[in-house]
Amino acid sequence: MGAPARMTARISFRLILVLALSVASLFCGAARAEDDYARVQGLLKQGQDAQALQQADDFIAAHPRDPQMRFIRAVILGQTGHADQAEAALLQLTRDYPELAEPYNNLAVLYAARGDLDMARQTLQNALRIDPQYATARENLGDVYAELARRAWQQAQQSDRTNQQLAGKIEALDKLLAPNQSAHHLAGAPAEPAASEPARAASGPQAAASGAAAAASRPASVAGS
Repeated sequence: MGAPARMTARISFRLILVLALSVASLFCGAARAEDDYARVQGLLKQGQDAQALQQADDFIAAHPRDPQMRFIRAVILGQTGHADQAEAALLQLTRDYPELAEPYNNLAVLYAARGDLDMARQTLQNALRIDPQYATARENLGDVYAELARRAWQQAQQSDRTNQQLAGKIEALDKLLAPNQSAHHLAGAPAEPAASEPARAASGPQAAASGAAAAASRPASVAGS
């Protein structure tokens, strides 16, 4: 795993954000392209977001269909406070490459970061329809369901202050979903598919939105960042 991402959620839990795609056949292919992925990822880990974004833009200008660099660019945008642009970039990736699950995961991180848990849930379910074995998305979905449960219990508690079981349930989830219990993680080098599978074998982060917002690689709670 790489360094922790910096994108933070505006809610009390974080999803895991992924950085690297895991479909090697869609990469630009050549070792030169792999070097470019690694270089941009290195700048991102060092906190040089502006330089990373510029190099990503330069690469995409020459390879506009490259899914990996476009994915990394969306992560950078999310980390630098451009959530709307990151969302638009990820949505376009889902249209151009509907077989990829990672863009859906990171979209869920962004949705959860802004508190839209229903959209986060639906988007993670889309990721799992594409790849039922996608452990990162499944973990994030569990965190989203847990947060939805907490909200439901809090609403029930407002109507029934005498129900001590509700208080115990909420306290337990507060501890489980506390931000310091989970964090965004960067994926391995984009050019190495095995290393880019955070839970299957990224980050990107955490979305996102458990590892949101975000940050650069998998929504430990809604990312990486």
